[in-house]
Amino acid sequence: MAEEFTPPPRRRLSPPAEVCLLLRSHAEAHWLTTKVVPLVRELEAPVGHPRNHMGDPYAYLEALWIEACGRAAETDGARVELEMPGHVRDVAVQERALRYHTAVRRLRDAITRRVNLLMATRPARISATERTSS
Repeated sequence: MAEEFTPPPRRRLSPPAEVCLLLRSHAEAHWLTTKVVPLVRELEAPVGHPRNHMGDPYAYLEALWIEACGRAAETDGARVELEMPGHVRDVAVQERALRYHTAVRRLRDAITRRVNLLMATRPARISATERTSS
């Protein structure tokens, strides 16, 4: 009977730190611009009542923002990893990654101000009993 050849397990190599930072920055920017910003715009609109969401849109914004903060922490963690000694770096890619990260942080800061303002001016919830007694 012939012996079966089992190849040795492949060592999974992680991408270089500058590539990780680029990927994390891109993922965070995408999350902010496709999930958070559209809801913020709807809530900032004069009508201020998004039609596409069930329940309290401010609670939904809060949940999205918690996720956005987690993504921001991952992005900033990738930035810290880039500064760790011992990594061979592609200087051109590193510079691009750092510029992209700076741009994403500016975007994050601008959205943070808008989210904080919306949450501070959040309308009071009206309970079901208050609605029926009016």
